[in-house]
Amino acid sequence: MKCLKKTGIFLAAIICSASIFSCKKQEVQTNTIEITENETGKPKSHKWFYFNREGYAEINLPQLSPKQPELPWTEALRISGMNCDGVSTAAAPESHQKAYATVNRLGMLVFDGDKVDFVKDVNLFPGRTAGNIVFVNGEPVFSLYKSSFFNDKANDGQHPFLVHFDVKSKIAYPLINTENLLEDGENCEVTDYVWDGRTWVCSVKNESGGRNEFNYIKWTSELPLLSLSPVNASQNITKSECSVDEFRALKEPLSFDQSPERLKKLLKGLPSTVKSRIEISTAGGTSARIYTNAPLESDTELNACGILNDTWSAVLFQDGTLYLEGALDGRRILRNGKTIAIRLPKLPYTYVYTGFCISGTSLYASWEESDFYKTGRAGFLQVDLDKTLYQNDKVKL
Repeated sequence: MKCLKKTGIFLAAIICSASIFSCKKQEVQTNTIEITENETGKPKSHKWFYFNREGYAEINLPQLSPKQPELPWTEALRISGMNCDGVSTAAAPESHQKAYATVNRLGMLVFDGDKVDFVKDVNLFPGRTAGNIVFVNGEPVFSLYKSSFFNDKANDGQHPFLVHFDVKSKIAYPLINTENLLEDGENCEVTDYVWDGRTWVCSVKNESGGRNEFNYIKWTSELPLLSLSPVNASQNITKSECSVDEFRALKEPLSFDQSPERLKKLLKGLPSTVKSRIEISTAGGTSARIYTNAPLESDTELNACGILNDTWSAVLFQDGTLYLEGALDGRRILRNGKTIAIRLPKLPYTYVYTGFCISGTSLYASWEESDFYKTGRAGFLQVDLDKTLYQNDKVKL
């Protein structure tokens, strides 16, 4: 996401105004709850965590965490993707829908209600960029690539592309390497992909002789995806070339008018004059899609990410404004299905929120210190939504 601090402040002002005043022409259906550091007289409903080379640790405030070297976002210790697994808990009401996050260069975070488990991976993650998390049968799958611009050993050894994080063993297994997609894959890396539930469309970068060339490959698996491995993948996938225009069309932002009705309902209190670009994922689903009502490369757009779950929908803007509607695991519907706006704790200047997920009644939002394409300190915020929403007597639920 592009970092736009000034527009984030503008959005907060819009939401606060919409919550306090009513408009004769259009009734605003949004309450605002603000989570602050000075929650006098009661335990804090949130905790801060930062990343270090060993994993993560708790800190009082993000700006108090140890300084980290500013690195391009592809190389920095940061959450590079997160989502909920979408697994129904109806058959086991005491359980929580889990969520997962890839921590670039380090490993995986597993969120189970208010419990956080970090799985460090010293084999696949170091030296590689992780992200693009999707789910297959409730199991997280993500991509890896290594940039030769930052790593002079990028072409050494095999090149894992798609990786399965086994939720039972908590071990990451490569499913397919670039060598399985191209005959000369030893000099290639898959830089991006789109998956619609059956077909994978990949952008493959070939770095050779100081030149960069791109191939675009479309493939499907003849076996259940999670049974693939780099040993058997070449014989069990059907692949073909596609054009750069076809790949770009799959990545191109769509008009907000084409967005899911649940997203339109969630954000109906946001004035149409506010220009935004929102990356929407489905819990336990396929590749995310971007919807926008702003011209491409607009300087006034607001960047946000959202998740559509079975029982709730939510969108988080970079300044920490979260729109939420529906019912969390095992809880009643909030405000009879109307939208609530939550203001997460304000971050220092140059810091932004970059993503989120919800497990049980715990919200996890990633944050990072950002300067254009570089990232310094990074971590995540944990918020107790049970305490913030369901036990908050200031808001009529």
